[in-house]
Amino acid sequence: MTFLCHLAGNMLRVGGKVTCRACRNVVPTRTGVKFRIPLQKLHPLYRAIHHRYYGNTNTQRPPHRTAARYFTSMSRLPMRPPKPPPGSGGRGYQQKRNFWVARLAARLLKLRYILLGSAVGGGYTAKKTYDEWKDMLPDLSEYNWVIPDFVWELSEQIDLVLLSSDKFAKALPEMEEIAKLLPDFDKIGENFTFIKSLLSSETSGEPPLKATDASTAASQDDKQYKKSSDKEKIDQLQEDLLRTQLKYQRMLERLEKENKELRKVVLQKDDKGIHQRKVKKSLIDLYSEVLDILSDYDANYNTQDHLPRVVVVGDQSAGKTSVLEMIAQARIFPRGSGEMMTRSPVKVTLSEGPHHVALFKDSGREFDLTKEEDLAALRHEIELRMRKSVKEGQTVSCETISLSVKGPGIQRMVLVDLPGVISTVTSGMASDTKETIFSISKAYMQNPNAIILCIQDGSVDAERSIVTDLVSQMDPHGKRTIFVLTKVDLAEKNLASPSRIQQIVEGKLFPMKALGYFAVVTGKGSSGESIDSIKDYEEDFFQNSRLLRDGMLKAHQVTTKNLSLAVSDCFWKMVRESVEQQADVFKASRFNLETEWKNNYPRLRELDRNELYEKAKNEILDEVINLSQVTPQHWEAILQKKLWERVSTHVIENIYLPAAQTMDSGTFNTTVDIKLKQWTDKQLPHKALEVAWETLQEEFARFMAEYKGKDQDDIFDKLKEAVKDESIKRHKWNERAMDSLRVIQHNALEDRSITDKPQWDAAIQFMEQTLQSRLKDTEAVIKDMVGPDWKERWMNWKNRTPDQHIRNETRTELERLLKLHDEHTAYLANDEVTTVRKNLEGRGVEVDPVLIKDTWHQLYRRHFLQKALAHCNLCKRGFYYYQRHFVDSELECNDVVLFWRIQRMLVITANTLRQQLTNTEVRRLEKNVKEVLEDFGEDMEKKSQLITGRRVQLAEDLKKVREIQEKLEAFIEALHKEK
Repeated sequence: MTFLCHLAGNMLRVGGKVTCRACRNVVPTRTGVKFRIPLQKLHPLYRAIHHRYYGNTNTQRPPHRTAARYFTSMSRLPMRPPKPPPGSGGRGYQQKRNFWVARLAARLLKLRYILLGSAVGGGYTAKKTYDEWKDMLPDLSEYNWVIPDFVWELSEQIDLVLLSSDKFAKALPEMEEIAKLLPDFDKIGENFTFIKSLLSSETSGEPPLKATDASTAASQDDKQYKKSSDKEKIDQLQEDLLRTQLKYQRMLERLEKENKELRKVVLQKDDKGIHQRKVKKSLIDLYSEVLDILSDYDANYNTQDHLPRVVVVGDQSAGKTSVLEMIAQARIFPRGSGEMMTRSPVKVTLSEGPHHVALFKDSGREFDLTKEEDLAALRHEIELRMRKSVKEGQTVSCETISLSVKGPGIQRMVLVDLPGVISTVTSGMASDTKETIFSISKAYMQNPNAIILCIQDGSVDAERSIVTDLVSQMDPHGKRTIFVLTKVDLAEKNLASPSRIQQIVEGKLFPMKALGYFAVVTGKGSSGESIDSIKDYEEDFFQNSRLLRDGMLKAHQVTTKNLSLAVSDCFWKMVRESVEQQADVFKASRFNLETEWKNNYPRLRELDRNELYEKAKNEILDEVINLSQVTPQHWEAILQKKLWERVSTHVIENIYLPAAQTMDSGTFNTTVDIKLKQWTDKQLPHKALEVAWETLQEEFARFMAEYKGKDQDDIFDKLKEAVKDESIKRHKWNERAMDSLRVIQHNALEDRSITDKPQWDAAIQFMEQTLQSRLKDTEAVIKDMVGPDWKERWMNWKNRTPDQHIRNETRTELERLLKLHDEHTAYLANDEVTTVRKNLEGRGVEVDPVLIKDTWHQLYRRHFLQKALAHCNLCKRGFYYYQRHFVDSELECNDVVLFWRIQRMLVITANTLRQQLTNTEVRRLEKNVKEVLEDFGEDMEKKSQLITGRRVQLAEDLKKVREIQEKLEAFIEALHKEK
């Protein structure tokens, strides 16, 4: 063990002289600073083989038995001093005796101690190194479910002694690889030495000191520095410093890439289902859900959304979209050359995930951002949503499009991309476009917790900027503003004075203040550039840029990567500072809303607009189902009544009266058959379908209006009326049954056979009711023509008008004519008209012949209907004569047969239409109602118009405030856990 203690405690001096060749290969020989590396940091094999002793290299190596004396566990015992080698000072060397057996045993014992010490020491050092590395690793206990169980079982069975063997030594990285990661200490030492000499020469006035070093290369570099001027040396030092920074930056990026791949593996689910569990929502996803709910929340009681988000503002074409794409690491936005592409706010939620994907809040489709076809589809979808959100007559919209982007290594934050600020309204834009963009930008920036990411185009004159004045108004002290200067490559190329850029990034040129200033490059202006090529171009530009080389820009102020890190840090700082305060605000708002509901609607359940719509939807569907339960008798009675009301005038005026005025029964039947055939071919089927469709509408409206269930609510009246109108509007009656209906009606009218006495009596009753109804209508018309009679004039103090007086005198004269000629025809002859006119003139009444004919028409109609009713009364006992075809009888009841044919046609038509209604049309109407309800359910604007009122709004606000509060509490809890 003494051997191990001495071996582990020695230090290796690295400088101009190196102890052994193995270590010389590990550690660079040219260093300007002397330091010691602990020997235990080297590989155990190097310590055991090459470092058994150390010291001055001029001394000769002692023999092995001397080393055994110094590194034996028996070193505490008195031992003989080592014998000097031949040729050295001191006593002469005595010839050894040839005790080869003893020497062999001693050698074997030495070998045993060496092997045992090496094994134990190497195991101890390996275990210590393993513990140090284990402490540096992050805690991955949360992801133990990713590793299969058999790995953990296997790890428990592995002994640490085995890890200390050669297998573990081989698993360690080689010293050459570690040396490559180390900086060039020689160069750094030379630089520090020279800087020190420069400073000492400036203060003391003496010439600068030489940068000495043990290596020959260092002295040559000192000579080269002495020949050059001080300015060139400083430039060289700056370049070396930048080169060193970029070197470490590349190393950091490589490590971040490896870390990204590792986190991708950890975040991925096992496709085979091993240890698969439900992954909780990330912190940023919880926060994004809160913002989505707030965007739809109609605030009351002055409750405003003051939750933080990153608001991206800038002049049009300043590069806002490009900056967002570099932060999101994908070309996700539509692009245009000089055209306004961002027409509505786009909320982008950035979060870390195993795959680089994007998806919308209201869609389940994932767009793979590593595939160009998915990127093109995403850009097209965003453009369609923007154009859809813009109303007619406008250019921009206030409606927010919510998009989520996930990927490995993406900084977590919520950004809102706003339309670019414009100075002039061009042709094709709405006249209020400029004011609308300003109002949208101010609405987002007025949030006291919003982080303003101000984008300024560096390639144009600073005086042309509009957005900087707007930002300075919203955040005059710059406590939540981050300024970004884009297109710095064009700015450096075009500006004659690069110091102007320095003034911008130092906050001395613009009147606005900011938390930080950044300069970025977002490509060469080509839409086909990839994110990786833009990153490479940006890195190459700043590596060779005079702005960075001359110290005008700081290294932490450049590249979009540093920008995204700074914005993310600022965003989460603002979230932690304000989220609990906002949760308290919504808690107070919830209390106010609940108090109002208890006072105004104590017996009603809190149902928001969507829940009320679902309730109304179920009621309407129940009412439509009740429509299918209408009895066939009810349908047929309604159809028969409405059909006769529709066709009765045509039957009486155009069929019955012209045929009944003939004196011959054969002529009557012939006229009736001809007119019925014409009527059936042209009008009757269409009239029947119109009646059926109107009947269906009336019954549907009656059920919608009269249904009063247990939970009937007047708030549904608008919705029911709209559903009814829209369903009827969409319904198209199936007219394919018209031809078959025409045949059925024609066959019914052709039948003249009355089989029994009840049918005969029913026909007479139908005829009598019809004639009495017509007679009543005719008498009402005559009464209106002649005015009130003497009784009404005396009782009600009414008088006749002059026209009514003339009509009354004409009626009296025409009634006298009818009494003289009871069998008069329906038309007056000209000489009869002249006679009546002269008789009236003889009594001092001037009358027009047209008036005489109109009055005659109504009087003759009444006279004919009275005679028809009398004839109908005689035919009540004429069924016996009808069976004998009126042979040997003066009684003829052909008009009764006509009305029986009409009545039978009505019954058969009503039955046919009822079958079509119940089998086809009612079901199609139910289908239309369901489609209308589905369409209204998807249209939030339509629902808002149809289900309105303070009760609805209050319930909806209550639900949203509760949801917001719950989401905020869950987010705050997750935030505390992560912290």
